[in-house]
Amino acid sequence: MQIAEFQRLIEAIYGERDRARGLSGTHMWFGEEVGELTRALRRNRREELEGEFADVLAWLTTLASMSGIDLEQAARRKYAAGCPRCRATPCACP
Repeated sequence: MQIAEFQRLIEAIYGERDRARGLSGTHMWFGEEVGELTRALRRNRREELEGEFADVLAWLTTLASMSGIDLEQAARRKYAAGCPRCRATPCACP
Protein backbone atom coordinates (compact mmCIF):
# COMPACT_ATOMS: atom_id res chain seq x y z
CA MET A 1 0.00 0.00 0.00
CA GLN A 2 1.30 3.45 -0.94
CA ILE A 3 1.30 6.24 1.63
CA ALA A 4 -1.33 8.22 -0.33
CA GLU A 5 -3.56 5.15 -0.49
CA PHE A 6 -3.21 4.64 3.26
CA GLN A 7 -4.00 8.31 3.87
CA ARG A 8 -7.21 8.02 1.82
CA LEU A 9 -8.18 4.82 3.67
CA ILE A 10 -7.69 6.38 7.12
CA GLU A 11 -9.63 9.47 5.99
CA ALA A 12 -12.51 7.24 4.82
CA ILE A 13 -12.56 5.24 8.07
CA TYR A 14 -12.03 8.01 10.64
CA GLY A 15 -12.15 11.39 8.88
CA GLU A 16 -15.61 12.49 10.03
CA ARG A 17 -14.94 11.55 13.66
CA ASP A 18 -11.47 13.14 13.63
CA ARG A 19 -12.74 16.42 12.18
CA ALA A 20 -15.44 16.54 14.86
CA ARG A 21 -12.78 16.03 17.55
CA GLY A 22 -10.59 18.76 16.07
CA LEU A 23 -6.87 19.04 15.51
CA SER A 24 -5.98 19.63 19.16
CA GLY A 25 -7.99 16.67 20.45
CA THR A 26 -6.69 14.43 17.68
CA HIS A 27 -3.12 15.45 18.47
CA MET A 28 -3.67 14.40 22.10
CA TRP A 29 -4.78 10.95 20.89
CA PHE A 30 -1.64 10.81 18.73
CA GLY A 31 0.47 11.57 21.80
CA GLU A 32 -1.18 8.74 23.71
CA GLU A 33 -0.44 6.34 20.86
CA VAL A 34 3.23 7.39 20.85
CA GLY A 35 3.29 6.59 24.58
CA GLU A 36 1.82 3.15 23.89
CA LEU A 37 4.51 2.59 21.25
CA THR A 38 7.16 3.55 23.79
CA ARG A 39 5.85 0.93 26.22
CA ALA A 40 5.73 -1.68 23.45
CA LEU A 41 9.34 -0.90 22.50
CA ARG A 42 10.38 -1.53 26.11
CA ARG A 43 8.58 -4.89 26.10
CA ASN A 44 9.96 -5.81 22.66
CA ARG A 45 7.01 -8.02 21.68
CA ARG A 46 6.72 -8.11 17.91
CA GLU A 47 2.93 -8.47 17.68
CA GLU A 48 2.39 -5.58 20.10
CA LEU A 49 5.00 -3.48 18.26
CA GLU A 50 3.33 -4.02 14.89
CA GLY A 51 0.00 -2.85 16.23
CA GLU A 52 1.42 0.22 17.93
CA PHE A 53 3.52 1.26 14.92
CA ALA A 54 0.38 0.94 12.76
CA ASP A 55 -1.63 3.02 15.25
CA VAL A 56 0.99 5.79 15.36
CA LEU A 57 1.13 5.84 11.56
CA ALA A 58 -2.67 6.06 11.35
CA TRP A 59 -2.87 8.95 13.83
CA LEU A 60 0.02 10.77 12.13
CA THR A 61 -1.76 10.32 8.81
CA THR A 62 -4.97 11.72 10.30
CA LEU A 63 -3.13 14.80 11.58
CA ALA A 64 -1.64 15.36 8.12
CA SER A 65 -5.05 15.03 6.46
CA MET A 66 -6.64 17.42 8.92
CA SER A 67 -3.85 19.91 8.20
CA GLY A 68 -4.29 19.62 4.43
CA ILE A 69 -0.95 17.85 3.95
CA ASP A 70 -0.43 15.08 1.40
CA LEU A 71 1.91 12.94 3.49
CA GLU A 72 3.39 11.03 0.56
CA GLN A 73 4.16 14.23 -1.32
CA ALA A 74 5.63 15.87 1.79
CA ALA A 75 7.91 12.88 2.43
CA ARG A 76 8.99 12.80 -1.20
CA ARG A 77 9.80 16.51 -1.23
CA LYS A 78 11.85 16.31 1.93
CA TYR A 79 13.67 12.97 1.56
CA ALA A 80 13.76 11.91 -2.12
CA ALA A 81 17.19 13.47 -2.63
CA GLY A 82 18.62 11.89 0.53
CA CYS A 83 19.37 13.62 3.79
CA PRO A 84 17.64 17.02 3.72
CA ARG A 85 20.80 18.67 5.07
CA CYS A 86 23.70 17.08 3.19
CA ARG A 87 21.70 15.41 0.35
CA ALA A 88 23.67 12.18 0.77
CA THR A 89 22.37 8.62 1.11
CA PRO A 90 23.36 7.43 3.62
CA CYS A 91 23.56 10.69 5.54
CA ALA A 92 27.10 12.11 5.67
CA CYS A 93 26.38 14.89 8.16
CA PRO A 94 29.05 15.23 10.86
